[in-house]
Amino acid sequence: MELQNSINCFNEAKQVIAGGVNSPVRAFKSVNSTPPFIREGKGTYLIDEDGNKYIDFVQSWGPLIFGHCDSDIESCVIESAKRGFSFGAPTTLETDLAKEIISVYDGVDKIRFVSSGTEATMSAIRLARAYTSRDDIIKFEGCYHGHSDCLLVKGGSGMATFGAPSSPGVPNDITKHTLVAKYNDIDSVKSCIEFSKKNSNGVACVIIEPIAGNMGLVPSKIEFLKSLESICKSEGILLILDEVMSGFRASFSGSQKFYGIVPDLVTFGKVIGGGMPVGAFGGSDDIFSLLSPNGGVYQAGTLSGNPLAMSAGLVMIRKLKESPKIYERLEALAIRLTNGLSDICKAHNISLQTCVRGSMFGFFFNTHEVTDFDTALKSDVDMFSKFHNGMLNKGVYFAPSQFEAGFINACMNEEIIDSVLERAREVVLEIKSNGQ
Repeated sequence: MELQNSINCFNEAKQVIAGGVNSPVRAFKSVNSTPPFIREGKGTYLIDEDGNKYIDFVQSWGPLIFGHCDSDIESCVIESAKRGFSFGAPTTLETDLAKEIISVYDGVDKIRFVSSGTEATMSAIRLARAYTSRDDIIKFEGCYHGHSDCLLVKGGSGMATFGAPSSPGVPNDITKHTLVAKYNDIDSVKSCIEFSKKNSNGVACVIIEPIAGNMGLVPSKIEFLKSLESICKSEGILLILDEVMSGFRASFSGSQKFYGIVPDLVTFGKVIGGGMPVGAFGGSDDIFSLLSPNGGVYQAGTLSGNPLAMSAGLVMIRKLKESPKIYERLEALAIRLTNGLSDICKAHNISLQTCVRGSMFGFFFNTHEVTDFDTALKSDVDMFSKFHNGMLNKGVYFAPSQFEAGFINACMNEEIIDSVLERAREVVLEIKSNGQ
């Protein structure tokens, strides 16, 4: 596949943009390749600056449930743009989208829109600390909650790709209040709580991706999440479910369909904006009474609730409500894909672990079932790199890291999935024939 124009674009970008990209994983370093520079997207497909066409399983990292340039969402955003890009003032669009989200998620009485998932998790933690009058927080190895200082500790995703357990530039005085537990291990949570009682003023909140997508797709075990909910209630700790990736993506009600957990706070990301820059955090009236302008917990943003994102989110959620069987169809396609990949690898004695949650999927070149960050890190990243590059050369665009989830969109069908599997079979044969 010819990538000369993308190579030229990347070299030019590196002259003016740090690393040539505005988010590290996009650099394709972990797969030892050059990132295609994308010119446009349509439905299931991406087209790069060389005219190459790819079946896209990244879907802007999750939010494009109806694919690129969905006509309904596109039309609504264009009409909204004609009335103004941003006002820095209230609009009824914000109220309408808030009502839609609150009607779906148990435990959410109030919501506040922001411009990114990072802002959502950062603000939810600030609110939890104010509500409990405690300083410490618990997060989990491999869960990524954005790049705010207190959360850049064993964060998975790009941090795993680049081998950095935390980020330079983050003071120890900040991260000392971040306690890290092992995913799907309730005893490690208990240990963190006891440590906090002895060394600080207690744990304010536990934040977790109930369906982790930033160490690859690794869902919580139901008994673990139920135990976590129980411990948080008994200890007066707020439970924050980070649904930035899984909210409205894994199912219409995100993780709640799979676990029935009602959190104290929940965070959302770009999925609720149909791919436009947006985030949100929500919770009970009691907790949100502390948030400015009613309370003293400050949070603000000029572009929060901007009309373009609100319009896109409203159309997408309403389309989902009008398509009650859509998640069943997307899940069936995800299972068809992962089962097919498993069969191909098994036929060639290649170890592969797969997982599906609704319209999300993941696969690891790993001999172990992946249940946490430690087992995810045992994956064969060299094999993933070879497979990724082979598939990219055949027009299939997976996330350029072993530690990311994949996504099915509504424009896909069995024919497209079978086409991907045929290409995967060819790639595996090529890898094996090269003695790798």
